Amino acid sequence: MSPLITPSDLAGMTDVTILDVRWKLGGPPGIDSYREGHIPGAVFCDLDADLAAPAGPQGRHPLPSAETFQDAMRRLGVSGSRAVVVYDEADSTSAARAWWTLRHFGHPDVRVLDGGLRAWTAEGLPVSKGEPAVSPGDFVARPGGMPVLDAAQALELAADGVLLDARAAERYRGEVEPIDPVAGHIPGAVNAPTGANVDPSGRFHLPDFLRERFNTLGVVPGVEVGAYCGSGVTAAHQVLALEVAGIPAALYVGSWSNWVADPSRPVAVG
Repeated sequence: MSPLITPSDLAGMTDVTILDVRWKLGGPPGIDSYREGHIPGAVFCDLDADLAAPAGPQGRHPLPSAETFQDAMRRLGVSGSRAVVVYDEADSTSAARAWWTLRHFGHPDVRVLDGGLRAWTAEGLPVSKGEPAVSPGDFVARPGGMPVLDAAQALELAADGVLLDARAAERYRGEVEPIDPVAGHIPGAVNAPTGANVDPSGRFHLPDFLRERFNTLGVVPGVEVGAYCGSGVTAAHQVLALEVAGIPAALYVGSWSNWVADPSRPVAVG
């Protein structure tokens, strides 16, 4: 089953939990956009509070504990026996983090609305400003549903497989670093900005297109693949794009913000 769903298919579903995961690095808060209009029945999911632990040496968006994540998802009405659809404004960057985290903690049926709210409204489908009453869910969080990398494993994969750096090219090259204290990339990593995974409307390119894109970056059968970014958000988008292409991949959740927390780790530029 594709990890993506179209607006028309979502509109036809009756037993589904919908999570609005709109978020922007540095704000404004996604809840403001949610209150201005969202898919009817959708519940707001806060990426910073619900999909990550507090920032620290493990990164700016480290994984929450299973207990914390389970509590958050139950509060949002998530149950293990009911499908979940996640969406953001358009390009699925933050929605992908929700998809990946739910999958990692064992939810069996999670899909991303391809093109987000923009695609939904482009098809003339309704939006709502009302916040729905939410019945608590019964989701049980069991980690291990998606492969993860720590710093040592990421460095090893960059040497022996393919480690994709999902950030913009200038950050990868170390020319600029607007967020983290050190610029550059993990030695051996290959730059693959996530913007190339989607078309101008924010919808994912077709699987064949994505397979060709990743093939040119060294992702071929038999080679292990992983992804990282600044803090494990856009890298989840990379893992989602790889999944659309039929390619399994691991996520370095701590990503660059965890990597540079240890000054003994090597840094490459250029």
